[in-house]
Amino acid sequence: MDDAFGFQHFLSQGDPIVRSLFVLLLLLSTICWYLIIAKTLSNMMVRKRAERFLAVFWNARSLEEMEASSNEAHGDSAFSELAICAMKVRRQKKQGSETSPMPGGVSEYLTRLLRNGIDQEAARIEHGLTLLASAGSTAPFIGLFGTVLGIYHALVQIGVSGQGSLSKVAGPVGESLLMTALGLAVAIPAVLAYNAFSRRNRLWLARLDNFAHDLYALVTVDDERPSVEA
Repeated sequence: MDDAFGFQHFLSQGDPIVRSLFVLLLLLSTICWYLIIAKTLSNMMVRKRAERFLAVFWNARSLEEMEASSNEAHGDSAFSELAICAMKVRRQKKQGSETSPMPGGVSEYLTRLLRNGIDQEAARIEHGLTLLASAGSTAPFIGLFGTVLGIYHALVQIGVSGQGSLSKVAGPVGESLLMTALGLAVAIPAVLAYNAFSRRNRLWLARLDNFAHDLYALVTVDDERPSVEA
């Protein structure tokens, strides 16, 4: 009796389309959870490295120490990469335009480098969000499609057998509704994760943009100590 009302029975009785939808939802769920876990761990590690770098960078007593700390933290975070670009421009500025040409002048050249660094970081942190958004928006409809097909096949079987009792309807209909539940189980975590990652990315880029402004002032003013701390 249990096997007749189980989900395994539904899959065994379902057509190839229903089975394909079931496999697709399982695949989407696996990929979404992989992205959620991977991006969460990656964001935590990047944030820790950035905090450690900023603490050392802003506690430096001179621009030379800032440059040294930036080179030591090379590749740790987007903050250290922006600092390396800014310190490189500062060094070229001291060498003179003949040996280190900077098209458009120091200010424009530095602005382009910092903006390019921020754009690269924005592209990096957006990786995977499109898939989360797609899964969150389409998974419920995939599950609903499987439900419709399951109910259709159940009604066809009832019509062929000529028996419309509750025992004949409850099992197939209840089993087909599990496809809707599976679609929601995929969509809800994907949507929540997408919203959380999008908010984190906005805050991260805003903080990175503020740091770039500080670096711009640091290089163009050529002061010996930073005037604004991150």
